[in-house]
Amino acid sequence: MPGITFDAGGLIAVDRHERRITVLLARASETRARVTIPASVLAQAIRKPERQVRLARLIRQPTTDVIDLDRVDATHVGRLLAVSGTADIVDAHVVVCARRAHQRVVTSDPDDLLRLDPSLEVLVV
Repeated sequence: MPGITFDAGGLIAVDRHERRITVLLARASETRARVTIPASVLAQAIRKPERQVRLARLIRQPTTDVIDLDRVDATHVGRLLAVSGTADIVDAHVVVCARRAHQRVVTSDPDDLLRLDPSLEVLVV
């Protein structure tokens, strides 16, 4: 498993302790696969960090990378939005991060992501 990138729906599934996500994260841990969380996605999903224990545990793992929306990524996001004719910055950041890491995206709503990149591999939860 090369790793996985989460969108907000995927992180919400982590927080809800959904079985499929638990199994996926256990497999990622066993294989030391990287877990990518765009910081923009974390901002969408985190509401009460003191109560979101599973999410807090995930972002503290040594194999988890929280990726800032820096100048370089912001430029890639803007270009992707222009080409796709869409406007969701967070979804575009997910696509940029997943492409760079060659990872599948864990999502509850693949449609907007696939509009940005029809070749994107998604795992629907």
